Amino acid sequence: MIIFVLHHSPNTIMLTRKYYQDRPEAGCDEAGRGCLAGPVFAAAVILPDDFPGEELNDSKQLSAKIRESLRVIIEREAIAWAVAYVDNEEIDRVNILNASITAMQRAVGMLPVEPKHILVDGNRFTPYKGIEHHCIVRGDGIYMSIAAASILAKTHRDEYMTALHADFPCYDWARNKGYPTVFHREQLRKYGPSPFHRRSFRLIDAQLKIAFPSASSLESNSH
Repeated sequence: MIIFVLHHSPNTIMLTRKYYQDRPEAGCDEAGRGCLAGPVFAAAVILPDDFPGEELNDSKQLSAKIRESLRVIIEREAIAWAVAYVDNEEIDRVNILNASITAMQRAVGMLPVEPKHILVDGNRFTPYKGIEHHCIVRGDGIYMSIAAASILAKTHRDEYMTALHADFPCYDWARNKGYPTVFHREQLRKYGPSPFHRRSFRLIDAQLKIAFPSASSLESNSH
């Protein structure tokens, strides 16, 4: 089932705690769908009924500093949480939508407590182990558990891309995290794609007409 709910403006109202009040409920969200490089990450979070959620919101509405402070609280106070990812090669094989769903299902499967209901941000999901689920459009700005999942997915993915930056500094992943910034595309034109770029994505304009440099050229120019 897909549910459309009016999106609250940031910081005007506290997010809703649960869809069902009588069962363990996991919120799920992903990060990195629109990136040119790196995995898509997903998180699943089961929060306690008394979780202090005044600052919870869609991770995109929060500063990096607040996301990191909330990550510590979520990981400490959640009944259960898990983070999973699907790498760029699998994304290229199955497409980004299926990869995002797979990452969310992997995260749910890693939870030490099995949920009886799954709340998913967005409008697409496939049944998982017979557990009831609801897709909530813009759910990361509506339900606490989805917002918490969005924060974990985002912070864990940012951490991963920052680590990759050390090996491929030419793309500036420490700042753009693999998203299609102007500088990222300019560097792709100059150096070509890395092993972590998604070849099924349109990396640059007129991609097929450009002869990318060799891997050896990329390595010699990335330090």
